[in-house]
Amino acid sequence: MYLHLSFVDEVTMTTEGEPTDLVKVLHLLVMSFAWGMQVWVSFIAGFVLVFQVTRHTFGQVQSKLFPVYFHCLLASNFISLVVFAVYHPRELLDWHESIQMCLYLAALVLAGLNAQWFGPAVTEAVFSMQEVEQEHGLGGEVGMGTRKEEYAKLKEQDPKYKAFTATFHRYHGLSNLCNLLGFICSTVNLVYAGLHLTTI
Repeated sequence: MYLHLSFVDEVTMTTEGEPTDLVKVLHLLVMSFAWGMQVWVSFIAGFVLVFQVTRHTFGQVQSKLFPVYFHCLLASNFISLVVFAVYHPRELLDWHESIQMCLYLAALVLAGLNAQWFGPAVTEAVFSMQEVEQEHGLGGEVGMGTRKEEYAKLKEQDPKYKAFTATFHRYHGLSNLCNLLGFICSTVNLVYAGLHLTTI
């Protein structure tokens, strides 16, 4: 019995070691980088651009920006998960650390879905829509709300365009949902890290 308890204490000491200050700072920087990037891309950049550039330019910008954004997010979430897992072995997790681990994992999976499936599907649908719109002289206007009647009429007249639009809305909705849920996961973990600055 004594040997068993001694072994457990020894394992706890070796696997639950305190991270160095450098690891803590890097972990916090990676989390902050991901969170700040999510805030900027999700809530600021799009709203600024939509009133500054044409509809098709907006689509072109997003097609270049989103792959970089999603892959940076994927890498940041992976690093955060690995660092957290190294200093919080599964067998030693308490309930709130288990929730954190699940949030790190969920953020990673959601970013992966956007990077590998939803993001590229949205871009493909946008390009297909733009081809049809250009044929009808649409897409050169600034702002998403202008010439709504003409877009609605095109959707009614062209079944192909209607299908592209439906595909775009489906994948764009899924991408936005993943992005929002990932942002919530990152926010909760960042808040928790801020409340426990003596550890990770």
